[in-house]
Amino acid sequence: MRTSMWSAIVLGGMLTTAPALAQDKNVKIGVLTDMSSLLSDITGPNSVVATKMAIEDSGLLEKGWNIEVTSADHQNKPDIGVSIARKWFEVEKVDVISDTPNSGVAIAVTNVVKDKNGVHLNVAATADITGKACTPNTLSIAVDTYMLAYGTGKALTKLGGDTWFFLAADYVFGRTLVRDATEIIQENGGKVLGTVSHPLNTTDFSSFLLQAQASKAKIIGLGSAGGDTANAISQASEFGIVQGGQKLAAMLFFINDAHALGAAKAQGLTFTNSFYWDANDDTRAFATRFQDRANKRQMPSMAQAGLYASTLHYLKALETIGSNPHDGAKVVAKMKELPAIDKLFGDAPFRADGRRMVKAYLYEVKKPEESKSEWDLFKKVADIPAEEAAVPLSKSECPFVKK
Repeated sequence: MRTSMWSAIVLGGMLTTAPALAQDKNVKIGVLTDMSSLLSDITGPNSVVATKMAIEDSGLLEKGWNIEVTSADHQNKPDIGVSIARKWFEVEKVDVISDTPNSGVAIAVTNVVKDKNGVHLNVAATADITGKACTPNTLSIAVDTYMLAYGTGKALTKLGGDTWFFLAADYVFGRTLVRDATEIIQENGGKVLGTVSHPLNTTDFSSFLLQAQASKAKIIGLGSAGGDTANAISQASEFGIVQGGQKLAAMLFFINDAHALGAAKAQGLTFTNSFYWDANDDTRAFATRFQDRANKRQMPSMAQAGLYASTLHYLKALETIGSNPHDGAKVVAKMKELPAIDKLFGDAPFRADGRRMVKAYLYEVKKPEESKSEWDLFKKVADIPAEEAAVPLSKSECPFVKK
């Protein structure tokens, strides 16, 4: 009798617990970013803003979902990023790690995400994240080094810039960018005359710029990001490099960089982006809302826009599933399966390797007299179809992609 009663209690518990588990609508998103250094304007605190906007716009809060956001500064150090990621998964029960600017941090963290079966929404630019370092848990959401190399490298080489010299950041992003760009440049009849690597967060570019100037290369490619790019461009102006006939190509460049430099210093700079705040009515509407909430009243960068759109798509996948399975690979598979259409990037599905197939655009920084307002800084030169801006799957090094 006692045994029967105990069995009935256990069975009753199971019956009441199962539906609760099936309807788990708790989500925790960890924005792992650069809060205080050279990438903090293009990601940083405003990546948290973009994430919270996506949550609000998803409509899930009104449908009874509990969605929490936490954030941390990885300080551009892979070991710190890994330590935070492990704590988030093991102690704080985070479901998603997003942002991860800095390719070295991103690749280190993506291994943790796979091990813990979470979701990784990555903005770091190395193409290896969906290549040889790809996992079923990671998505690349706005840009990669192949896009930058193809867009800017091919365009400028075809326009007569057939000799290049690179100033590249001395970590995985800079190295993969030079690798990808060199291949594209050579395929289009150009030649790379040399490369010099600089430490992350460099303040003095004089010795590197003198080497680039001495090379006589027609194009000096800047394989850096954020504050490093801005410093290099500013100091190149002091050296009279552009006035001397050489052209600067910022291989990774954001609206925040152009704003910090000002049109006078950045004018004529050519680069590739997948998002510009002033592209159409939808991007302008989003940018206006974003700026009202943003730190320093910044306009959204390509990375922040990509984070907003991918977070929105992640939440759409959870809603389609009907609950949070706390199974990253399953959720990422659903994200790849669903149409990925939004007002910022249009129809841009996720490919098998995790790369979002966003269109790219070749832009140029306007001359001061062409700019009509503080943030009116870019003009479009050319459209680049998504299929051309991504590494062909036939050449993919992603181990689980069928060629």
